[in-house]
Order: sequence, then structure tokens, then C-alpha cells
Amino acid sequence: MKKFDIASLDGQLLVTFLTVLEESSVSKASLRLGVAQSTVSHALARLRDFFDDPLFVRSGQTMLPTERANSLRIPVQNALEALHRLTFERSFKPDNEDLFFIVAANDMQRDLIFPKLLRELRSDGVSAAFEFIPSGHPTSGMMREARCHLALTPFPPDATDIVQKPILHGQIMCFFDGSVRKAPVTWEEYCEANHITVRFPDGGTSLRALTGVDKSEINEARISVPNFNSIPVFIKGSDNLATEMNLMKLSVLSELEMAPLPKSSDTMTIYMTWHQRSTNDPAHVWLREKISTIADEVMKTAATS
Repeated sequence: MKKFDIASLDGQLLVTFLTVLEESSVSKASLRLGVAQSTVSHALARLRDFFDDPLFVRSGQTMLPTERANSLRIPVQNALEALHRLTFERSFKPDNEDLFFIVAANDMQRDLIFPKLLRELRSDGVSAAFEFIPSGHPTSGMMREARCHLALTPFPPDATDIVQKPILHGQIMCFFDGSVRKAPVTWEEYCEANHITVRFPDGGTSLRALTGVDKSEINEARISVPNFNSIPVFIKGSDNLATEMNLMKLSVLSELEMAPLPKSSDTMTIYMTWHQRSTNDPAHVWLREKISTIADEVMKTAATS
């Protein structure tokens, strides 16, 4: 058995390995890392020598991982997190720091969590500034490039360097003006109704969160708006329906009536997601704990409403 020289490994080699594993391409990995393809190829050669395994084999334009490479994914991630801890182990007192966070969240997630969070921080004498940007369907690149530090979304990116934690759960429901109409009783009545939906910058709509039913049977939305806050003005005084998460009854859709869909759909989950480089940073850990606590309170309120 080959004797490993641990001194020949470094963090950049491990990052390169995970990037090639995710991209299945040396050229794509080099673009993401901002280095020449020869640099990635040289790193792979060193890794292959260290692990005494080809790690990746070419299949057309794709680099397929070997069984050994797949088995290394979690240990390498853990090793990188341990290296991050060496950097991030520092004293942290939130009331002694001027904090700034960029958060990607649509108005529903934002309004459920952050007004209460900001009131608590002000009461505690903590100086923290937040910039909120729409999340839509967030990409891993948003967090890799630090365009946001944190995202709250039902659609977390599926990437090896993105961490996700479920914080909110709920059901998709019908929202309507109870003074104008009743909730649809049958699936056919629901499908034939006039629907309103939110359309995100990437072209998707809020109906993509509705899973477990045949959405092809639902009439195309007659009205699309850019955010959830715009829904009530188009529902009030009309027979329009909106199909959204029940937690919106606690915030942006509080003035509308809510009823279950005539056909059960899958549970919807909102995730808190971040790049692994901030996993052990004390300021980010502190923020995520604050968000998780408020999310737990939201779930308790929803359960008793």
C-alpha cells in the first residue's frame, strides 16, 4: 500500500478536486477557479499520485469520477471546513462590531424573519446593516462570488460547496377574496379559475413550488406580478386565486382568505443556504442562529393560527 505524504496536500488542491468533481470538466473547473486549464490538470496529476487512483476518467467531453473520487467527497469537504476554522476562530461580540450582510430572499421569507430580527438587534444595541436582494431561484454563483452571504429559498442550489438547512415548512394553499367568492371545491373548479402568480427575473413563477399534482391541468395565470406583496391588490374585489405557501397568511397575504387546495400537494420547505467558507465564521454562525430561532417561532405561530 502506498505511503501518503500528507505534506504534499494543501487547501487549493482540495478545492480543485471538489470543483472538478462538481463540474465534471477540467475546462469548466478552470473557469470557475479563475486559473489556467494546465493548472487544474497539474493539480489532478498531484492528487492522482497522492491517492494512487485515476480519480477521473474521460467519457466524451465529461470527466467521470471513479468510486474512490466519490468516496472522497465528504472527507475532503470536512478537511476544508477544518482549515476554515483555523482562520475563523476569533473572538466575536456582536455589540462590538459593525456588521453587514447581503441576504437573498423573496418578500415572503424576508418579511417573516427580518423585521423581528432587526427589532431584536436594535433592542440589544447591535449595529447590523442588511441589504436584501430578490432570490428567485438562487444560483451557487451568487454565494461563491459573495453577491449574497445568505439565501432563504425553497430552491437551494445543488452544489458541493453550498450548505443548506431547512428552517420553515408549510403547505401550498388557495388565497382569495372571501367577500367575492368561495374556495374551489373540486380540482376541476380550481384548475379553471383565474389565477395570479409571481414571476421571477429568471422566468420561473411561484407555481413551481407546487409539486405532487399535475400542473399541466391548471389554467395559465392571467396575471403575473413581480413579488408576493403585489398579490392582494389583484385579488381584492375579484374572483382571482393565488396559490402560495400557507405561511404567507402571517405576512404578505394576511388580508386574504385561505383554504386548502382541492387536491393535496407536497409539503413546501424553505431552506437557509450559504457558502461553506462562512460555515464557521462566528458572525455568520451568530446570524444563522438568530434566523433559526425566529423561524422556529414562526412555525409555532403558524401551528396555532
